[in-house]
Amino acid sequence: MIKVTVWNEFVHEREMENVRAVYPDGIHNCIKDFLQSDEIEVRTATLDMPESGLTEEVIADTDVMIWWGHCAHDKVPDEIALRVKDAVLKGMGLIVLHSGHHSKPFKLLMGTSCDLQWREGDRERIWCTCPNHPIAQGIPESFELAAEEMYGEYFTIPKPDDVVFTGWFAGGEVFRSGCTFTRDLGRIFYFQPGHEEYPTFKNEYVRRIIKNAVYWAKPVTRKNKLGSPHAVDVPEARI
Repeated sequence: MIKVTVWNEFVHEREMENVRAVYPDGIHNCIKDFLQSDEIEVRTATLDMPESGLTEEVIADTDVMIWWGHCAHDKVPDEIALRVKDAVLKGMGLIVLHSGHHSKPFKLLMGTSCDLQWREGDRERIWCTCPNHPIAQGIPESFELAAEEMYGEYFTIPKPDDVVFTGWFAGGEVFRSGCTFTRDLGRIFYFQPGHEEYPTFKNEYVRRIIKNAVYWAKPVTRKNKLGSPHAVDVPEARI
């Protein structure tokens, strides 16, 4: 069983009617609903919970964390961001979605500003540029999102291990939209689609990519509190 924690600010869905209409139960619960299975156990955590929902006990019981944030990056306490970073270094997988590129944990792990170009929504075609990668399994050569917030280069991240997906927008911009990184024992996947105003997380291919990423990012080893690696018993990916 892979234990996943989906973290979401859960601010836009409460404050903006147009976002609530798309994700009435929050982005975190939308992701939970399509991930939960006999092999994946999902809990959710939000900014308004004690310790932002990411207590030491929750993180110790998490194999893969999924992070969505946008308007409240600065509201995440520094000690919580460091807690997530340290867990990744010890083997926890991390999947960062859309505007989570500016989240504190991601920037700590990248060591850069993680800035990019952006503008309001446009049609996006996502191209699979590393089709033999496990995260790309079952994904066609390309697929289209009718509307998605435009993210464009230059994206100030370190050189990724792999660029699994590249986004092209109708305005002509391109973006490294699916990137993998390794930090110590932890695997990280950044995935660009997922603006709160659009039903991106209801797209079958977006869902498949996130699920594939959970299997890919699951830990092979996790360091215990003394820093000694030990094996983690998780099932092989079946995708």
